Amino acid sequence: MLTNVAAVVLDGVNPFELGVVCEVFGTDRSDDGLPVYDFAVASAEGPTLKSRSGFSLSVEHGLERLESADLIAVPAGACYETREFPPELLEALRRGVERGARVLSVCSGVFVLAAAGLLDGRRCTVHWHHAEELALAYPRLTVEPDVLYVDEGPVITSAGTAAGIDACLHIVRTEQGPEIANKIARRMVVPPHRDGGQAQYIERPLPRSKCDTVGEVLVWMEGHLDEDVTVEQLAERAHMSPRTFARRFQQETGTTPYRWILRQRVLLAQRLLEATDETVDAIAGRTGFGTAAALRHQFLRAVGTTPNAYRRTFQGPEAAA
Repeated sequence: MLTNVAAVVLDGVNPFELGVVCEVFGTDRSDDGLPVYDFAVASAEGPTLKSRSGFSLSVEHGLERLESADLIAVPAGACYETREFPPELLEALRRGVERGARVLSVCSGVFVLAAAGLLDGRRCTVHWHHAEELALAYPRLTVEPDVLYVDEGPVITSAGTAAGIDACLHIVRTEQGPEIANKIARRMVVPPHRDGGQAQYIERPLPRSKCDTVGEVLVWMEGHLDEDVTVEQLAERAHMSPRTFARRFQQETGTTPYRWILRQRVLLAQRLLEATDETVDAIAGRTGFGTAAALRHQFLRAVGTTPNAYRRTFQGPEAAA
């Protein structure tokens, strides 16, 4: 049962992502008949920390506070993708999972969970800006770069910023039911439920590493999104066997060739819907979906809305008329 929650912070913590966890689990809403969590913030690096925004935090608890938590949340912070983490923090997180606690990361907090080995063999997500770096640094995990959050048993990972709210409410909904989650959302004036599979609003394709072995093939694929290609054809272009190519592709991009090209096609469709007045049929042809029906089907699955509704969001109601 979810009663005891701890947010663990490091130097450079992001105030908003920490605030998300504090708002959902650390606010007394007993006047609405909602549960009051035994909530605390714990520091992994001493009693005084500096936030990413430059102000200081005075933190009462240390890592010992994690030992009694049912849920341990790790908010994002500055340079989490490149820094080393205290070994005692990583061990405390592992002990938490071993004794049955849930762990949650918000945005780049996922790098802490990955460093602790808690994501090995699991799916996870992060803000799309960090997705490739996470996949390359930790090849034993599978990055879902275009979703809001991923629940993999005791480990929950969320994408950037506001997606942390969705993940926190998902945990409440799972542990204590939709009525409590909806009431908390109403008090926070946020949507009561955005499914974890809903897409992030990705501005552009993810940057690629300059030292990978499938880089030239990726460039070619991106320039031929309107063509049907097979793994065998791509492997031949990369001078590899299909099996080796598929393995290298997964290692270097964090996904399969089919999912990569499908995602790039959706991204191209998004850009065309945002910036042009081309018809949905024309965009379907340019993006390799072939028909408007196929585009609508894949777009709805990936983005959570229809092409016309997406165009209205970015261009106004008259754009899709």
